[in-house]
Amino acid sequence: MASQDLGSQHVVVLGGTSGIGLATARAAGAAGAVVTVVSSNPASVDRALAELPEGARGHAVDLTDAAAVGRFFARLADSGIAIDHLAYTAGEPLALMPLAELDLGQARELFALRYFGALGAVQAAAPYLRDGGSITLTTGTAGSRPGPGWSVASSICGATEALTRALAVELAPRRIRVNAVRPGVVRSPLWGGMDEEVREQLYRQTADAVPLGRVGEVDDVAPAYLFCMADSFVTGTIITVDGGSLLA
Repeated sequence: MASQDLGSQHVVVLGGTSGIGLATARAAGAAGAVVTVVSSNPASVDRALAELPEGARGHAVDLTDAAAVGRFFARLADSGIAIDHLAYTAGEPLALMPLAELDLGQARELFALRYFGALGAVQAAAPYLRDGGSITLTTGTAGSRPGPGWSVASSICGATEALTRALAVELAPRRIRVNAVRPGVVRSPLWGGMDEEVREQLYRQTADAVPLGRVGEVDDVAPAYLFCMADSFVTGTIITVDGGSLLA
């Protein structure tokens, strides 16, 4: 296994101010990386920087605005800041969307941030990534094992995994590796849009069903992103971190 030493490398985490993204930024900082986190919420950026090592940077950028994302990466380049690794963890709180109640407008909004936001970020960042660097996207086990009400979330996961493989091929001539992390149910702000009772029931049911007997924590998942950054022989791969839920 590759050493997760990222000394002096620059890691940009889009969606890096809460949940899995913030845990990944903390872990990258602890591994010696210089970290930049991005969120659409300036207050969230300020809170994240208070938790990150000295030298971390933060920016407020609307990740659904392709032009704004392009300007952000151009500004980094103009300031002489090269990028070694990009992680995309952005996502708004999830909610179940049964077919009979499905709002297509809301579904498009979910795709706008989770899929098209990721695609736009890669397009904007790729010219500025060092050859031999990496991109890590985020999917989820709903793509492989959906349940009732998960048609939109499952579709986004499937699309993101296909995108990961396609980008790995397209960016291979520059030795830029593209992978994705597939978390299971993880205790994080991702579920903040759910009613508290429904959310806690989800956690209990998941813990009862998975082989490891608990839901995940964000710090369980962050090392997978660092592995994708550090291992120079891994590309086009989806790394599952789910406590065994796909076996249940």
